[in-house]
Amino acid sequence: MHIPYFSKKEVFTEAEKNIIVSAIGRAEQRTSGEIRVYVESRCRYVDPMDRAAEVFGGLHMEKTAGRNGVLVYVALKDRQLALFGDKGIHEKVGSEFWNERVKNILGHFNKADYAGGLARMITEIGEALQRHFPFDKGTDKNELPDDIVFGR
Repeated sequence: MHIPYFSKKEVFTEAEKNIIVSAIGRAEQRTSGEIRVYVESRCRYVDPMDRAAEVFGGLHMEKTAGRNGVLVYVALKDRQLALFGDKGIHEKVGSEFWNERVKNILGHFNKADYAGGLARMITEIGEALQRHFPFDKGTDKNELPDDIVFGR
């Protein structure tokens, strides 16, 4: 699946992008897990988890060695949010963990603090990944890019 990149209007300022990408980098320095952020305007499905699963596969996130990739999916105009964790991390933390992260970020989103909310969520996801998939400098590598992926 080809994932198109945002070309029209910038969603985040450069400073906000840096906040998010830096949070990903810091989180991944302590774990073998991988975190990606995908932002688009509208969700094509009723359930954002279905779209998150599609994007997860399109970004080949299931190919991490530990099956410990996490996708943060956001459809801004539709006010949709989903967290999709691969099998390895989902088995460790369960649905309640993901649901609690979503509840926490909604407070930030309701104040239009998208970058701050995403950074906080990424930090919390990184802490869970570190607990269950600690970094091993001898074997770990950054398997996926840390940049934000922008859809339509």
